[in-house]
Parts: sequence; C-alpha cells; structure tokens
Amino acid sequence: MTTSLLDCIVLDTAPNPTAAVIWLHGLGADGNDFAPVVRELDLSGCPAIRFIFPHAPTMPVTVNNGYVMRSWYDILGTDLVRREDEAGLRKSQLAIEQLIAHQIASGIPASRIVLAGFSQGCAMTLQTGLRHPEQLAGLLCLSGYVPLNAKLADERHPANQHTPIFLAHGESDPVIPIARAEQSRDLLLSLGYSVEWHNYPMQHSLCPQEINAIGAWFRKTLQA
Repeated sequence: MTTSLLDCIVLDTAPNPTAAVIWLHGLGADGNDFAPVVRELDLSGCPAIRFIFPHAPTMPVTVNNGYVMRSWYDILGTDLVRREDEAGLRKSQLAIEQLIAHQIASGIPASRIVLAGFSQGCAMTLQTGLRHPEQLAGLLCLSGYVPLNAKLADERHPANQHTPIFLAHGESDPVIPIARAEQSRDLLLSLGYSVEWHNYPMQHSLCPQEINAIGAWFRKTLQA
C-alpha cells in the first residue's frame, strides 16, 4: 500500500547535494527540533548534504494518559522492553523507508544516506536501518535504544552488517536510563556491528562535546 510521504523540513548545505541525512525527532517534538543543529556542525570536507527532518504523525500516547502528540509509535508504559508497540514501530518503519526511496529516486544512492535520530527517533533509526535491504552510509543514534531487540537477530539484513553506527547517551538520562542504551550497544556488538560509543555527563539531551563528535563522525562517514 502506498501512502503519501511524511511532511519534512529540508535543508541543503550547498546546491546539488550528493549525500542525505534523514534525522528523526523524539516523542512530542517535530522536525524543527534538530534543524538548528546543522549550523552547529563542523562539516568541513563534506560534500553538499541534504538534511531531512520529517514530522512524525500524531497519535494518542498511552504513557501520557492518551494525550495526542507527534510520536513514531505508542509508548505503552515506562518499561520499554516488555511492552512495545510493534505495529506502530513497523508502520513508521515503512514511512521512513519511503523517505529513503524518495532520496534514492532523486539521485542520492542509499550508500550516501545516513539515518539519524534522537530518543524515539533513535529507536526508529535502528529499527529501520538494520533491516534496510541496501547498504546505508551510517546510523546516528542518540539517547535511544534498540526496539524489538529479541527479533533483531532474525530480521536484520546483511546489507547493513558493516554500516558504521554512532551510539551516544547521557549518563544521567531520566527518560531512557543509560543501562538500556548499554544493553543495546552490547547487543549490537554481539551481532558483529561496528559501534562507536559515546557517553556524556548530561540528561536526555545533546551537549557541545556530543555535537563536536557528531560533526567528526559526519566528516568521516560522508567525506567527499
């Protein structure tokens, strides 16, 4: 079934971009959340990059008493492992796959496309990127976790076995405890993925050191 593309904010760092970054926001935010970060990144030596910041659909979120907000999937409770909105995760996965396909159709190959995300967006980056049937340039994963982790070994696609993964988390994150991120890191390492791990003295947010590390990772991953 074909559905319309998600609404997005699009920022090109220069004309005729040859690489793309699809950056997914967290629960209750929208595409505007991370668009300002682009100008804080040192992208020297990188080609022209198209940054795409999609807006998640709105839905009632169970953990927030059914309040309707932008969300990639429902959060059924504070335990992020035992009860997951598998149907919602897979529906958003398809929507993100459409965004990837749209960039490929525009002339940017999958191998020059980075999936990035924060919190829920991080979970969707891993949900989608590790199952994608074409090799992506990289997965930038901030303050999140691997969803449906018991199914990853069976569902992952070999195309992205060697795709670089940047995984970062706050040491005092009250929303997604760092132990959850460390479990995700260890799962990815056990499956043979290449993970660049960073932890920072922060909560559920970004910090200047992290932005510097993200810029360095983009320069390495998307170098001209």
